[in-house]
Amino acid sequence: MSPDLKRRLLTAMTGGAVAIAAVLVQWHEGIRHKTYKDGGDVLTVCYGHTGNDVIPAKHYTDEECLALLEKDLKAAMAVVETQVTVPLTEMRKAALASFVYNVGSGAFARSTLLKKLNAGDMAGACNEMRRWKYDEGKVSKGLITRRAVERELCLPD
Repeated sequence: MSPDLKRRLLTAMTGGAVAIAAVLVQWHEGIRHKTYKDGGDVLTVCYGHTGNDVIPAKHYTDEECLALLEKDLKAAMAVVETQVTVPLTEMRKAALASFVYNVGSGAFARSTLLKKLNAGDMAGACNEMRRWKYDEGKVSKGLITRRAVERELCLPD
C-alpha cells in the first residue's frame, strides 16, 4: 500500500467506515467532472458514479461529486450491513463497502466472498477479493492494486 494512501486512511479512521471507504474510492476511482462512458458503455461521472441521475454533457462540481460519493457509499455500506451476518471492524466494513461500490450489490450478494464471510471464514473471504480483477473480461492492473489494498484492510490482524 502506498504510504500516502496509508496516511489518508489513518486520518479517516476517526470518521468511521464510510470516511475510510471514501478515501479508498477516491484514491482508486479518481475524479472526472464531465460525464463519460465507462468500458461497459455506461454513463459515468465523478468517482465512478452511475445511474439514471447522471446528466449527459454536464460538468459536475467537486461538491456535487462529493455528494454523489456520500450517497453511493451510504448505499454500499447499507448492503454490507444487511448482507453480512458476522461482526466487522470499521476497517473491514470500509474495505467491503469499497468492494461493493466497485462490483455492485448484486454481485456481492451472489459472491463466494460473502458466503465465506458469513460462514466465519474471514481470511478466506478477504482472499476472495483477489479474484475480482477483471474489467470487460480482461485482467486490470488497477483492479489488482485496488483488491490488494481492500484485502489488506479486510484480513484479520
